[in-house]
Amino acid sequence: MRGEFTGWPEQAMEVLWQLQGEPTHATREHCRADRERLVRQPMIALLNEVADADPRYQDFSVWHYRTGSWWWQHQSAVIRLGRKIEINLRFSLDGLRIQGAWWYPDPGQVEMFRKAVASEGSGRELSAILDEVQKKGYDISGDVMKRPPRGYPANHPRTNLLRHRSLIAARPLGCEEWLHTPEAVDRVLSAAADLDALLMWLVRHVKRAA
Repeated sequence: MRGEFTGWPEQAMEVLWQLQGEPTHATREHCRADRERLVRQPMIALLNEVADADPRYQDFSVWHYRTGSWWWQHQSAVIRLGRKIEINLRFSLDGLRIQGAWWYPDPGQVEMFRKAVASEGSGRELSAILDEVQKKGYDISGDVMKRPPRGYPANHPRTNLLRHRSLIAARPLGCEEWLHTPEAVDRVLSAAADLDALLMWLVRHVKRAA
């Protein structure tokens, strides 16, 4: 039986404090059981509840530990919506962060994205979606070429978008008291709703490689 999400215990922050800097192997092993119980397992419980609220979010993973210190200091998770199209969550001493991303594209996906951006209907739709996402406090980034890609006019009205080889919208959700309560589920679902139009546009236009 999976656990019900009740929030990250306040002791989770104490564990992450112990893992700051470059923790030794001995320090990591000393913290492993507490980190699993207080940091990673709550993320799993959170995503189970998010998946219960929307079946589209049922394909998710919560990362295990890796060799780099960063992975011990940040608990990451991913919800897969399409090929290389994801919602990413990250819990750390800075609180909870969310991003919607199309990244590390398969061969053919970048050209599919560019064709959709260049098209008048789908391109204008994406521009309007990104304007709304930015108004809600999300930073837009990605792997961006210095020049417009070949085959597209340099004066195209969406030349900045044509230069993208990935697209990410991200913002911190905060580090307030709600992190330690079930309210975190509602916060994540609200942020996922902010990103929905963008992610569904990506699913429609670049879900599969050509």
